[in-house]
Amino acid sequence: MDVELSYPNELKYTKTHEWVKVNGQTALMGISDHAQYKLGDIVYVELPTIGSTFDKGDVLGEIESVKAISEFFLPLTGEILEVNEKLQSNPEYVNESPYDKGWFLRIKFSNSEEIEDLLNAEQYIEFIKAEDE
Repeated sequence: MDVELSYPNELKYTKTHEWVKVNGQTALMGISDHAQYKLGDIVYVELPTIGSTFDKGDVLGEIESVKAISEFFLPLTGEILEVNEKLQSNPEYVNESPYDKGWFLRIKFSNSEEIEDLLNAEQYIEFIKAEDE
């Protein structure tokens, strides 16, 4: 891969390519730079309803790109506090800025032990290298 992708060290990652930024009892999440690159140009993001609760690993919605439709998953059990409404009219934010403007949602997580199951940036990079081989 000749494209330079980023994986900020302050984030945690999943093997299904979501990122998580923990802040107290809440977490911001989206999809990784690797995921948006593999999907190609994103044209639509379906987000869950605020106030709904999900278990770790549940499907939260779909990401539609010019190549495919993919599901994304909740990395931590919790309640949806906020969704990035700007993605409805600007889904390209996920491609342009997956860790900033392209975030998906904020949750209040209910089981902090699940954070231990997430990968750090170094582990995630090793995982995607092995996956791409």
